[in-house]
Amino acid sequence: QVQLVESGGGSVQSGGSLRLSCAASGHTRRNYCIGWSRQAPGKEREGVAVIDSDGRTTYADSAKGRFTISQDNAKNTLYLQMNSLKPEDTAMYYCAAGLAYYGGGYYYCVIQPSQYTYWGQGTQVTVSS
Repeated sequence: QVQLVESGGGSVQSGGSLRLSCAASGHTRRNYCIGWSRQAPGKEREGVAVIDSDGRTTYADSAKGRFTISQDNAKNTLYLQMNSLKPEDTAMYYCAAGLAYYGGGYYYCVIQPSQYTYWGQGTQVTVSS
């Protein structure tokens, strides 16, 4: 049973930083994808960043240069360091995991929420101007 529990959300002013954490358990150690998606009120859920079991990362254009995804395998924890936050980053942030796709002779992850099978309950991030 895969379990994902997020923490670290909160309210910050524009330009501030937050670090989200996701305690993960029960997922396979190989050929998997784990990452962050977000959903703002009235908008569709969107991918933010994903990391695969080999440590390769992919970011949404909106996150590039500001957010960093990382994982501590010893602690079974995923992180999202968010710097230079903007009001448009306000959303519920979800940790999610799923098996990597296979194609062209290799495994790969995509950033879209369709990548994931398992989801955490989310943590709210609010950025004020």
